[in-house]
Amino acid sequence: MSAAQRWYLLKALSAAGAPSVCLLVMVHILQSLTPVTTAVAMAALVERVSLNATRFTQVAVALGMYAIVLAVSHVLEAVSAPLQYVVKTRIDGANRAEVARLAAAETIETLERPNVQQLIRLARAEPGNWTERSVGDGALAQLVMVTGMVGVTASCLVLARLAWWLVPLVLLPAVLNSLIRSRHALEFFHEWRRGASAGLHADAWSRLLISPEASKEVRIFGFARLATAQMRGHVLRMLEPVWQSAVRSLRQQWSKFVLIAGGLGAAYTVAVVDAVEGRGSVALETAVFAAGWAIYQGFYGYDPRAVIGALPGVTALAELRAVAAPARTSMGRASAQDDAGRVLPAALAAPAVPQRPPLVRFERIGFRYPGTDGAVLDSVDLEIRPGELLAVVGLNGAGKSTLIKLLSGLYRPTCGRITADGTDIEDLGMTAWRRQLSVVFQDFAKYHLSLTDNIALGQADAPRDRRVLEAVAREAGLTTLISRLPEGWDTPLARSRRGGVDLSGGQWQQVVLARTLFAARSGATVLVLDEPTTHLDVRTEFEVFRRLVERRDAVSTVLISHRLSTVRFCDRIVLLDGGRITEAGSHDELMTLGGEYARLFKIQAERFAAGYDDRAEEETS
Repeated sequence: MSAAQRWYLLKALSAAGAPSVCLLVMVHILQSLTPVTTAVAMAALVERVSLNATRFTQVAVALGMYAIVLAVSHVLEAVSAPLQYVVKTRIDGANRAEVARLAAAETIETLERPNVQQLIRLARAEPGNWTERSVGDGALAQLVMVTGMVGVTASCLVLARLAWWLVPLVLLPAVLNSLIRSRHALEFFHEWRRGASAGLHADAWSRLLISPEASKEVRIFGFARLATAQMRGHVLRMLEPVWQSAVRSLRQQWSKFVLIAGGLGAAYTVAVVDAVEGRGSVALETAVFAAGWAIYQGFYGYDPRAVIGALPGVTALAELRAVAAPARTSMGRASAQDDAGRVLPAALAAPAVPQRPPLVRFERIGFRYPGTDGAVLDSVDLEIRPGELLAVVGLNGAGKSTLIKLLSGLYRPTCGRITADGTDIEDLGMTAWRRQLSVVFQDFAKYHLSLTDNIALGQADAPRDRRVLEAVAREAGLTTLISRLPEGWDTPLARSRRGGVDLSGGQWQQVVLARTLFAARSGATVLVLDEPTTHLDVRTEFEVFRRLVERRDAVSTVLISHRLSTVRFCDRIVLLDGGRITEAGSHDELMTLGGEYARLFKIQAERFAAGYDDRAEEETS
């Protein structure tokens, strides 16, 4: 472990706040001094008892001092545990908040990398087994080690009262014993980590056996016995090297015994000889006995496993900062918040959302995904005119969804730029630009929250006006569903929640449409709908689009749909093919052109006439 890592763990204590940390430091210092204080109090008591001329009151005072020390020790122990919990929780909370801030970068290019996902998992430091410790655990362990040295120093001073050379005689074996203990802990730790892969396999088989989703197949196909055998085999492969490491550690316990017995044995022998020959008082010899053992207790109070287990999280967070730094440097330059999440002054805050839709232009846009050679989009020029209803169509893999992710600022173009009223959206700042957007992605999020939350999160900072919520629910066709929900608007949309319900695919799609309509009524001026009616029947779909057409003057709408029958009423339709716009115009113009759009439209019309229903399969509720 490097000095920089140790220093980082100590600095992490600042996240808990100065008052809590100072109080904890004081408690730990007093606890570290308890053994030597007990030794001194016991020595005073022995001295009073050993003197025949000592009055009872003097003995009582010494006994009282000893009792006070024990009582204070008990109080400190009682206070220490909750105080450590508070400090640890605050440190871990601050650490995870920073991880969340780094993960919530303006674009998702970095977030989607597998190595970054692994860094996030490690940096969050949510222990899954005893080898994994949080940053708070590591910071507290470092604090215990540092404050413990105060008690060790005081114990050394007591030893020096008898003979200065007793200090290295007891201290050096204690240090060596601590190093051996740390080495054994590190070896045991690495052996456990080495079996992590087998542990993951065992966990996969275990979850298969207890998962409600897989329970039908487990019983029908009859592989419960096989799964159990696989799980046991992987567990044994994981634990076998750990067991061998534990056996080796047990066999080497003699070395630690020799160190302890050698150092303390020599010191105790000197103390006894001095007491017998009258060169030292019995009280001093008693203090030496207690102080010698207190030195070993000072080193044993430190848990090296807590620091070792926290290191992967510390290292991962440093790497995550390095990965996220370039993204933060080049992303939106007019954000309304700084890196710490503090609101900037009004002069630096993002501009207010305009009252009219902007003219959006894609100017020679090219894009390829990181780590790939093929271009998904190639020299795309496209306008989204104010108040226009624009449809983007094309076969799977044509780049439709990628186009929307670029418009949303989730990716940056490889070349070209996107402007709003002539200003590059990166110059506007993504916080300001996204206030003007409302996007329904094909793989939209299903929040396990109430219906109200699921809709209102379309514009999180907008007032939750019930009249607005009810209006967008009507527009999305949700009125009947709401009347059937057990708790109405407050019903959680997840059966895992108390009083919650599961929705079908079509019902969820209506909720998400209401979410984007709420954003439109709360200031968004550009709506983007990526396959928004995949699960809806034709009648519901028609009603939804009719309402969108009615709002066309207030917002610009970009519609992506595989159903060409639903885009025929759009002002303009563009066909993406091979990453380029190959056709553009109204439905009638494209049909007259007789190109690829016309061919696809005729194929779909024939299938519809034959009774084919192209709705996506509903999720069973």
